[in-house]
Amino acid sequence: MSVITIVGAVFSNKSAIIKELSAGSEYREIALKDIVAGAVKTSGMNEAKIVAAFSAKTSVFNRFTHEKERSVAHLRLALANIMQEDNLLITGPVSFLIPEKISHVLRVCLVAELKYRIHQAVQREGVAEKTALQQIRQQDEDLAVWLKMLNLGEDPWAPSLYDIVIPMDKTDLPAARVLIEEKAKSDVVAKTAHSQAAVADFLLAAQVDVKLAQEGHNVMVDAKNGSITLTINKNVLMLARLEEDLKTIVEKVPGVVSVNTRIGQGFHQPDIYRKYDFEMPSKVLLVDDERDFVQTLSERLIMRDMGSAVAYDGESALSMIREEEPEVMILDLRMPGIDGIEVLRQVKASNPNIEVIVLTGHGTEKDKGICMELGAFAFLQKPVDIQLLSQTLIKANEKVQGKKNQG
Repeated sequence: MSVITIVGAVFSNKSAIIKELSAGSEYREIALKDIVAGAVKTSGMNEAKIVAAFSAKTSVFNRFTHEKERSVAHLRLALANIMQEDNLLITGPVSFLIPEKISHVLRVCLVAELKYRIHQAVQREGVAEKTALQQIRQQDEDLAVWLKMLNLGEDPWAPSLYDIVIPMDKTDLPAARVLIEEKAKSDVVAKTAHSQAAVADFLLAAQVDVKLAQEGHNVMVDAKNGSITLTINKNVLMLARLEEDLKTIVEKVPGVVSVNTRIGQGFHQPDIYRKYDFEMPSKVLLVDDERDFVQTLSERLIMRDMGSAVAYDGESALSMIREEEPEVMILDLRMPGIDGIEVLRQVKASNPNIEVIVLTGHGTEKDKGICMELGAFAFLQKPVDIQLLSQTLIKANEKVQGKKNQG
C-alpha cells in the first residue's frame, strides 16, 4: 500500500479527516510529535530545539550553531526510518522532507476559504476571530520559510506540491475520506521496486546528512544505489580541502559506495560556508553602547570562529536573552538606561547558566568586587588583548558546556 501525507491549512478540519482515515482504514497515523521524538533521541537536542526548526523565526546565532539545520537532519533521519514501514498516514510539514522520487506517496492538501476557516475557529474551537487570523498568518509564514529552506519554493499551498488538493469548505468529511482512500489505491501511487529503492536511498542520504551534521557540516545530500552526491551551496575559500574533508567523513558511513561533490546554485552568493566547531563559543552576546567598538569586536571574534550577536543597551540585551538564549555574554558596565551591573544582576537571577564576562573601560575595584559577587565569570579592562579575551571566552564556554553535560 502507499503512504499518505496530509498538510492542512489551520482550521480546515484536518484533525477530523485524520481521525476518519485512521479509524476506517489500515493506515497508521504518524504525527509530528512521533518524528520529533525520533529526532530528539538521535540528536541529543531537546524537543523545543527540534520543533523550532518549523518556525519562521531563526536564531541570530544559527549561522554559527547550525541548530536549525542539525534539527532538520535528525528529523529527516527519523522520518526515513519510519518510511521503511507501510500503510503510513504522515501528517504535518515534516512530510515535505519526503523526496519526490519516492512515488508511492499520495500527497494531500486540505484547504478552505478564509471565511470558512474563521467560522470553524470561532464556532467549533472557541477561538477568537483575531486570534484565528493570527494563527492563520503564522502558519502561512512558518510553512513558507520551511519550504524555502528545503528549496521547494515559498508558497505552501501551490498545487504542484501535492497530488490532490481538497477544498474542505465544499467537501464533507466522508466524501473527503473516500476520495483520499480511492486515490491511495491508484496504480499511480502503488509501491514498485523503483520506489522501494528510493526509500532505501532516502534512508542512506539521511544517515549521511546526520553524520555530516555531527561533524559540523551542512551540505545537500542525495543518494542513489549507494552513490552519494554532496552539493555545496555556500562559498568556501578552500574548496578542495572542504571536498576532501566531506568525502573522508561520508566514505565511512555503512552502505556508501562512492562520493561525489558538486557546486550548487548558491555557491557564488555572498554567504560563506562555515563548519560548526562544537568546541568553540558559538552563542556569544556582546553588550556595549560603543557601536564601532562592539561591531569590530564581533568581526574579530567571527574571524576566530566564535559566533556572536550584538546588543547596544541593557534593555535590548535582556530582550535578546529571553528570545535567543546566549551562552556567554561580554558586558560593558557604563551604558544608558539599564547599566551593566543591573543587567548582570538580572541575568544571573533569570539565567544563572549564562557566563558573563565584564569588559569595561571605566571599571573600579569596587565595581569588580560587585560583579564577581554577582556571579561574573571574569572582569576585564579595555583596551583588552584579543588573545586574552578569546581564551577567557573559551574557558567560559567550557564551563557552560560542562554544566550541560552534567545536566
